[in-house]
Amino acid sequence: MHITPVFRSRTWQLTAALLITATLAGCGHSPSKSAPPSGHTYSPVAPADPAAASSVLMRALGLVGTPYRYGGNTPESGFDCSGLVTYVYRDMLALNLPRTSRELAAIQGPKIATDRLTAGDLVFFGDKGNVWHVGIYVGEGRFVHAPSTGGTVRLDYLDGPYWRNHYTGAKRVLR
Repeated sequence: MHITPVFRSRTWQLTAALLITATLAGCGHSPSKSAPPSGHTYSPVAPADPAAASSVLMRALGLVGTPYRYGGNTPESGFDCSGLVTYVYRDMLALNLPRTSRELAAIQGPKIATDRLTAGDLVFFGDKGNVWHVGIYVGEGRFVHAPSTGGTVRLDYLDGPYWRNHYTGAKRVLR
């Protein structure tokens, strides 16, 4: 008899999706300067490694509310955007990623079309060919990030006016 590992089973994937949706619903009233998606449809794409994606998302969402601090890379010191990303991946998966947004954008890996984003993908923002911000995609058009001085780690919509106008692409870290 063949037993499917729990993290690869369809039941686990559905359970994880429900847990993530419930978590997002609970965070839905947190302060955000972004508006809900404006008509863009995000296809639900299953992550290649659902267990890893789930652990990254749960850790990142658990840090919502942590103060922003330029150069910060721990919950105790606060986070800047790339500090948040590198902390979450190192803490949950022992994966050491580059430290800056620009270096993260340059990592090898496929660029991901917006309609193919999946939980755990890195989303990048900038202008004129420069990347200066990064977040972790959580699903349903939302991402978690450390936005700016005086703010806290929060969830925002990719389709929010500011983020939509500065979106430069995405990379898949989990394969």
